[in-house]
Amino acid sequence: MMTDTTNLTIAGARDALRRGDLTSAELTQTYLTAIDAADALNAFVHKTPEIAKSQAEAADQRLKAGNAPDLCGIPLGIKDLFCTKGVPSQAASRILEGFLPEYESTVTTQLFDAGAVMLGKLNMDEFAMGSSNETSVYGDAVNPWRVDDRKLTPGGSSGGSAAAVAAGLCLGATGTDTGGSIRQPAAFTGITGIKPTYGRVSRWGVVAFASSLDQAGPMTRDVRDAAIMLRAMSGFDPKDSTSADLPVPDFEAALTGDIRGKVIGIPREYRMDGMPAEIGKLWDDGTAMLRDAGAEIRDISLPHTQYALPAYYVIAPAEASSNLARYDGVRFGHRATLAPGDGITEMYEKTRAEGFGAEVQRRIMVGTYVLSAGFYDAYYNRARRVRALIKRDFDTVFADGVDAILTPATPSAAFGLGEMADADPIKMYLNDVFTVTVNLAGLPGISVPAGLDAQGLPLGLQLIGRPWEEGDLLNVAYSLERAAGFVAKPDRWW
Repeated sequence: MMTDTTNLTIAGARDALRRGDLTSAELTQTYLTAIDAADALNAFVHKTPEIAKSQAEAADQRLKAGNAPDLCGIPLGIKDLFCTKGVPSQAASRILEGFLPEYESTVTTQLFDAGAVMLGKLNMDEFAMGSSNETSVYGDAVNPWRVDDRKLTPGGSSGGSAAAVAAGLCLGATGTDTGGSIRQPAAFTGITGIKPTYGRVSRWGVVAFASSLDQAGPMTRDVRDAAIMLRAMSGFDPKDSTSADLPVPDFEAALTGDIRGKVIGIPREYRMDGMPAEIGKLWDDGTAMLRDAGAEIRDISLPHTQYALPAYYVIAPAEASSNLARYDGVRFGHRATLAPGDGITEMYEKTRAEGFGAEVQRRIMVGTYVLSAGFYDAYYNRARRVRALIKRDFDTVFADGVDAILTPATPSAAFGLGEMADADPIKMYLNDVFTVTVNLAGLPGISVPAGLDAQGLPLGLQLIGRPWEEGDLLNVAYSLERAAGFVAKPDRWW
């Protein structure tokens, strides 16, 4: 058996498995052992060792037969937002306590059909509502990167996915991104995360937050791994009315690293007042890297950027208030204990009060308010019009010849757990300032680790691409990754 297999990439493990240098059973056991030793990170909330071992044995049979897809035998973690048949799928919420789906999400079905191995379910913010993984019923997920013994957030909502990949507990993980929930935690933990074009990956079997914004994607150690995993996750699904009936390219084959002649836009509106100097420097350094690789750098304007965050925090809660109305304690999940004389109204009220955490309750109330009579036009319809303008900004820039847009991924490095949780929620929402525009416009976006801050914490850069051009976007990201040469890893403390 190879040594130190937890340092492999998906591509490296794939090639080693095909050569017969190791088996999936051996690789899987290595990760199961690593997960058990990393309980301090609280990344995995439901471990599935028996399922993993069974899937690994089946993968080894496929590998021996010589007809194995790229992900055959690869151990992955699955965000708790994805329904997995017979395995707890709670969306990190008490209200889904005890829910064991009788079906498999399309994404996990495709991954398992490709031979991937499920190590377990990963922590997240409740119903994907959060930027720090502090709203989970399972407790906080913890960033494997540390400074002075402070426990840091891995970001959210896909915090468990980010922590697990960064700590070497799995080779890759599924995430979802409604306003930055793949890209922000990827940046905070020094890994790669891509949100594909809306409609590229099926949402069927993914617990809904905001249906016009949600999109699943991979979280991996590098760009090549993201390309491999995204191909397996993508494809048309008739069970998802928003799924695009388009062919899925070989994203890995697009990784030539040649970006000569590509036009990279630098949006002036993203250089905001109060931006930390090291974020600005990282952005400038990334711009120089792409220029040195042969790209043309062009200053661009996305004039409606300043309205993106308020529009997002009207649209997303509005859709959440509708989606979460189905959780009432009647058919599945948590049901409150009723007092004598309580009727169905009291059951609804008590169940939802007990089952939903404070942040989810806040967003449901905001969403219900903006959809109510008298406020629908003033808030929700106005936000939808702003969304259309934001999308038009991007359409104009891409029509003018820009191939990709470079921005910071986050306004800072990872912050300490508890530092923002009790503060004004708007302070927490500002973590999404660079990412929400991509969801509002339905575009693909990727975060690539590009440097360390003064404390030694990872910082990421974001690339935004044309719709349905994930291959080109991944290739630009691959060029940036090679130029940045980010190889830092967290010191093992857990």
